[in-house]
Amino acid sequence: QVQLVESGGGLVQPGGSLRLSCAASGSIFSINAMGWYRQSPGKQRELVALIANGGKIKDADSVKGRFTISRDNAKNTVYLQMNGLKPEDTAVYYCNAVDTSLHLYWGRGTQVTVAS
Repeated sequence: QVQLVESGGGLVQPGGSLRLSCAASGSIFSINAMGWYRQSPGKQRELVALIANGGKIKDADSVKGRFTISRDNAKNTVYLQMNGLKPEDTAVYYCNAVDTSLHLYWGRGTQVTVAS
């Protein structure tokens, strides 16, 4: 089992920045990749960014050039640096991990609100 705990959400003005953190615990040796998804009211959960053990990164077109995912293996933590935030980035952001058996784990989510 893998446990994920997010932090770092909040209210920010358009154009501002936030950094989300997700700390993993438990069977961390089994994790293949970690990432961030988001879900806003009335919409499906969507991928924001994903980083694999080998460092390969996948991110959504809507956040390219603004969001950066990174991983600190020593701390078992993945980060999402979000710059140039827009109102349409408002959502609950969920940390995700996938293990070698392709089992998905989710954090409880952290709210990000972009408003003036």
